[in-house]
Amino acid sequence: MNLHLPAGDAALVTEHAAAKINLALHITGQRDDGYHLLDTLVVFTQAGDTIRAAPSDEDRFTLSGQFASILQADADNLVLRARDLIRQLRPELPPVALDLEKSLPVASGIGGGSADAAATLRALSGMLDAPLSEAELSVAALSLGADVPMCLASHPLRVRGIGESLAPVRGLPVLHMVLVNPGMAVSTPTVFGSLLEKQNAPLPELPGNVAFSDLVDWLRKTRNDLQHPASVQVPQIGQAISALDAAGAAFSRMSGSGATCFGLFPDATAAQAAARSLASRSPAWYVKATQTI
Repeated sequence: MNLHLPAGDAALVTEHAAAKINLALHITGQRDDGYHLLDTLVVFTQAGDTIRAAPSDEDRFTLSGQFASILQADADNLVLRARDLIRQLRPELPPVALDLEKSLPVASGIGGGSADAAATLRALSGMLDAPLSEAELSVAALSLGADVPMCLASHPLRVRGIGESLAPVRGLPVLHMVLVNPGMAVSTPTVFGSLLEKQNAPLPELPGNVAFSDLVDWLRKTRNDLQHPASVQVPQIGQAISALDAAGAAFSRMSGSGATCFGLFPDATAAQAAARSLASRSPAWYVKATQTI
């Protein structure tokens, strides 16, 4: 990576783009414009991508990291769309060098691109003499995609509507988990298009100040309504969930529209041991032990 900075330049801004995990996801309807309505409990993890930004002589964008080769550094990349949107709102934004360290699988149901966009908004707004207000950032985030506002917040949320209605969730324990992606991208439009039922009940009442076992009990009463259609498209999703169960997960499920799955474990030691076992058995899979933030 080369951000064209003098050595030790203090102007470098680094933002964590946390993986978004849908612990539960109910589809509750569909609007006339085609957007699906959802009710979901989301958390965010220490696992994620990294955005680095710094003043430059001209706009630059580089890709680095494990999954960089899958992406294109073109104008459709959400990082560049976020940069251009900030500049529309604040024309005084100087030329910037941006680097996306891509550590999360692409098109994997854990909000990677949306998290990258949100991190870019935070980074570039913070570089302005007059940063965008929270309200301005929220509007900008939603214009980039339904998942970007929640990724902008990056703390436990109950999210409804098309992703614009955010309610903080307090009292959840730190969750130790293993993320598994079988190396297959899932087409989100195909998954939504394959839904047989789009008018489902919302999530049950959320627990408050719960222990790990209480949360697991609550999750067993919920669903990810996208898991079945995604598994039809990518059967390896079922294999990943079975592997997490076999590795000792107290609860496992697919996140978002897939194909990344998560398994919840009682502590970091158990999660790390499970990750080592899964990685040794399926070396081609993305396997990552992490915890919520």
